[in-house]
Amino acid sequence: MKRIQNSCLSCNKELSGRVDKKYCNEHCKSAYHYVKAQELAPNFFNKVDNQLKLNRRILKQYNKAGKATVRADKLIEAGFNPVFFTHYWKNKNDDVYLFCYEYGFLKKVESFEWEAENKKVKYVLVEWQEYMEK
Repeated sequence: MKRIQNSCLSCNKELSGRVDKKYCNEHCKSAYHYVKAQELAPNFFNKVDNQLKLNRRILKQYNKAGKATVRADKLIEAGFNPVFFTHYWKNKNDDVYLFCYEYGFLKKVESFEWEAENKKVKYVLVEWQEYMEK
């Protein structure tokens, strides 16, 4: 086998050995691929998947008892984005609950006639139940 010297793609040390050798050791190989992955802009799938996971985590955190009502600004502050959801369920009253996996939310706007500009936006949080499958 022919020996040539190249440089490591990660640390630029001179390499000797196989012709197709690219890294001086496993650490350099791992470091190189980590840096390359960080340089690439996250693709659309990863952005959506990450937001869905974050939404689920936030809904779970604020819904310890199976049903809760939380101010919208509190959820948004934590990173919640209501545009991202996995599925929906409509109840008998035609309210549409949006779900991030097993945790759902329903937007409620409270306003009074005398305070039209002071609308309070809240989310009703629920957990997926077997009866919702029908």
